[in-house]
Amino acid sequence: MKKLNYLLIVVVFFSMSCVNSTDSARTWTEKDGVIRFSVISDSTTGKQWIARLESKGFRISDYAKSVLRSKSFKPTSGIIYEVTILRGELFSDNERTTRNIREEAKKRSLSTPNAEIVCLIREKFSDKELETMELYYIVTMHNSIKDSNGDPRLLDIDRLVSGSWLSTGYGNPVNRWGRGSGFAFVSQVSGS
Repeated sequence: MKKLNYLLIVVVFFSMSCVNSTDSARTWTEKDGVIRFSVISDSTTGKQWIARLESKGFRISDYAKSVLRSKSFKPTSGIIYEVTILRGELFSDNERTTRNIREEAKKRSLSTPNAEIVCLIREKFSDKELETMELYYIVTMHNSIKDSNGDPRLLDIDRLVSGSWLSTGYGNPVNRWGRGSGFAFVSQVSGS
């Protein structure tokens, strides 16, 4: 009986340790439909991001590659971005437009992020973590950058059946986004 009690205590302790280690491994928090985490820039250029992400098995769309290679993509170094993701479900289907999302971010005192944070987010979170967040994609709400066709684009990360993607969405103000999306802004920037 003592061995059985001891075994039961070990099993319970091990189970609690696994639950606690999973929670402590999570690098983001959520409250009231808003997800928060931080990323740190490391001076990686757009061209370098293409090679870096592809070497880790991520797929990058042609439009995303053209945006990453653009002169408008400006990397920084040592900047700590406190990222805030507004869930798509915070907006009704008809109101989930680029313009309305930016207006809501402004009301919450959130800033327009540097486009590079999409790469940092893609590298930070696996598709499994996006699934845990209940998001299919995260759009980085940077100032739109023109793609190779001259169309305004916003970089995003996607979890799709075809793989883990860094892609783009159309960046005009009236573009409507899906409910399973998240929209990345910055609540604080610090560092060099």
